[in-house]
Amino acid sequence: MAWLKFLDNSFDNIFSDKRRSIIERYTLFTSILGFIIHLILIYLNNYNMLNISFSGSLLDDPISAIYTPFSIILFYETYLLIYYLPGSFTTAISKQFEIISLIVIRKIFSDIPKINLNANWLENSPNLQLIYDLLGILILFFLIYLFNLRKEKNPVKPITDSIKRFISTKKGVSIILLPLLIIMSIYSVSNWIYEIYLVNENVKSINVSNINSVFYNEFFTILILADVFILLLSFQYTEKYSQLIRNTGFVICTILIRLSFAAKGITNILLIVSSVLFGLIILRIYQAFEKNI
Repeated sequence: MAWLKFLDNSFDNIFSDKRRSIIERYTLFTSILGFIIHLILIYLNNYNMLNISFSGSLLDDPISAIYTPFSIILFYETYLLIYYLPGSFTTAISKQFEIISLIVIRKIFSDIPKINLNANWLENSPNLQLIYDLLGILILFFLIYLFNLRKEKNPVKPITDSIKRFISTKKGVSIILLPLLIIMSIYSVSNWIYEIYLVNENVKSINVSNINSVFYNEFFTILILADVFILLLSFQYTEKYSQLIRNTGFVICTILIRLSFAAKGITNILLIVSSVLFGLIILRIYQAFEKNI
């Protein structure tokens, strides 16, 4: 069909190797530049040359400067997630797991300046949060390794005409997601900066959003809707029970990740770990089901 061919050509142009290479270079450049600017702001603030009541202690300690390049790299990883979405649902969910693990690592760099080494670690909330995050990232790293190892054992199936149409339709979803990614990132960051500005104008009633959930809170909400839409489209191209359950399970993984942004403390880490663990178990059962068939 003509419209499917149009989607294929548009996707190939937007996500071409050349464009991805350009975006990768700009990501590296802006990461370095952002790191340097963040360091300068920290030292200006520490020497009272910059008076900003910044939340999250991101302008108190040089270690916090690592937060900025991580945020830029995370944006590039989100771009890659959209790129992988049409090819394989399993690869796309794996990329989601990698993104949320990087968000946890980024959060560690923003929380380190809050640590009180003289306090009782079991009674100090920031200290406990650091322990939760460190243990959580170790578990996540191992579970993602197992998931990717298991992913490579997925059966290779021939690409039929119906599968090609399904892939073309998913490319249309990716094309829609890309401008949404750009618009939401600009809106989220500008809105957060505006909240900071209001706080510094002595508007005490304003509640500043948690910087760790800026953009990704909204993005994973949109991603859930995209995953559900792809799930509904898959009913047209496959009636296999195992694939439908697997895809539904992966949607649940995305929902658990989205819920983690609204949770704090150990609940936040438990939701993220349970998402990856649930995805790993779903994938393992799916492969056993396919093998028996």
